[in-house]
Amino acid sequence: MAVKIRLSRAGSKKRPYYHIIVADARAPRDGSFIERIGAYNPMLPKDSDKRVKLDVDRAKYWLSVGAKPTDRVARFLDAADILKREARNNPNKAKPGKKAQERLDEKAQGEADAAPAEEATEEKAAE
Repeated sequence: MAVKIRLSRAGSKKRPYYHIIVADARAPRDGSFIERIGAYNPMLPKDSDKRVKLDVDRAKYWLSVGAKPTDRVARFLDAADILKREARNNPNKAKPGKKAQERLDEKAQGEADAAPAEEATEEKAAE
């Protein structure tokens, strides 16, 4: 059985609150879970101690028996010095999309075509 440490949403509309739970990977997000090991309140300021509450001992236990944390939970565990999370790098994220790149290429090509024409008119004007 694949076990995940992940977030389960609670709270009302536009007021999110999450429980950090251990659940079977096949269970739905807000469905059945094995154990609740913490809570996350994104509405609190980032420097608040109450923003993330975590039972460190239980988190260590579940990691030791093979539970895999999701990316967001891995960030919490890294902040608590329980798990070392490698920084991700996606160099393609900042690049424009395919259509935007095509438009930029067309614009650059148009400017390149216009540059020799401008030089020719400047030479004629200089004579």
